Amino acid sequence: MEPDLDLDWIPVSGFRLRKAGVRFDAVRVDGDDGRRLADLLDRMTGGDPGPIVTEANGCRGVYFLLPVGTTAHRSWPRGVIRYNSSVGSAGYVPVPALDGPTWPLAWRVPPVADDRFVHPLLLRTAAVELLG
Repeated sequence: MEPDLDLDWIPVSGFRLRKAGVRFDAVRVDGDDGRRLADLLDRMTGGDPGPIVTEANGCRGVYFLLPVGTTAHRSWPRGVIRYNSSVGSAGYVPVPALDGPTWPLAWRVPPVADDRFVHPLLLRTAAVELLG
């Protein structure tokens, strides 16, 4: 991690739940679909899709972290779960530390800058292409 980054929302060790809509919004796609979507986004961006967290157990969710306020007022295909702080909604996203044991979570793509997130329109386009 770069010394000038202000990523205080990332825990020093283990993992923590962070409220969506404060530092980022997120979308989750479970299982193989989520992994295929991450692969597609990786190819579309030349290997720089923005921060993505994967889960190794349960529903094997893949969390794509997006800028605040970018998930609530877009239509997403079936299979995409939105996390934001729109009226009447509160969502929490698991965020792993950058180093050390964080199982069952891991950074597929760690954050590289304070304001660098997954591009919402690009993610939505990829999700529509992959999930219909």
